[in-house]
Amino acid sequence: MLTDVTAFAPATVANVGIGFDILGHTVDAVGDRVRLRRIDEPVVRIRSITGIAGELPIEAMSNTAGRAVQALHAALRLDYGFEIDIDKGIPLASGMGGSAASAVAAVVAANALLEEPVPRLQLLKFAMEGEIVASGSAHIDNIAPCLIGGLVLTVGIDHPRVKQIPVPPSLRCVLVHPHMFLGTREARAVLKTDVTRSDFVWQSANLAGFISGCYSNDLDMIRDSFNDVIIEPQRHSLIPGFKDVQRGAMSAGALGCSISGAGPTIFAWAEIQHAEAVRGAMVAAFTLHGLQSDCWVSSLEAYGARVVKA
Repeated sequence: MLTDVTAFAPATVANVGIGFDILGHTVDAVGDRVRLRRIDEPVVRIRSITGIAGELPIEAMSNTAGRAVQALHAALRLDYGFEIDIDKGIPLASGMGGSAASAVAAVVAANALLEEPVPRLQLLKFAMEGEIVASGSAHIDNIAPCLIGGLVLTVGIDHPRVKQIPVPPSLRCVLVHPHMFLGTREARAVLKTDVTRSDFVWQSANLAGFISGCYSNDLDMIRDSFNDVIIEPQRHSLIPGFKDVQRGAMSAGALGCSISGAGPTIFAWAEIQHAEAVRGAMVAAFTLHGLQSDCWVSSLEAYGARVVKA
């Protein structure tokens, strides 16, 4: 019987431009690690938070990882508890799914310590409880890909249906995080509550075309459909230099470039032979606007959260 487990959960790109609140994919190059130890006392507590931690709460109820494990603990009526150590690798308020990653890594580690592990769909719902702490409402476009891996379509909240979407193997994700703070709630506050019929039709066509291109390995279809006409136009002004970063990525050979989650991180999809040029162009554009940045190039393979030490 295991008593001490560490799990890794990758960063994620939510929305993927054209799939607001329903699409997301993993970026396995960076992520959070959460260590859980089984203890006799039937409580959940956080012992330490390290890494790129910032001002994260140590109280379990107010922490995404702690709250997710509390939800699991209460639902399963466990007569023992857990002690949690969180090592943050994902910058806070970055649009890279940091709050989701901590919650997902925590429940994956807890599941490995159970005498009877629960299905992943149930873990998804426990992790959702943690995400509510960060954003104020349940959003699973980060949690689902973080848990399942790869490009994931999620339909529904109360009874979510999760579907992995195949991605052409020649593609890479380029992720560039400028050194600035942009909160999810601030980014959501700028969004309008209504959408014109023409934008709805255009966005629906782009989403359908994008998914079709992924299934059929049609890079031209993916490129032509990689255009967010609803959310990106409302948010891009929150990110200094966004248009120049996007133009730089496209000129360097990207298939598409948009905001990762709520931002300020920007992502692009590119064929492997163009990925480094795309990364260089995006970083250079941010530099021209006075912003230093961190950057990663990652495959889009289906690597979700997993136990890395037991």
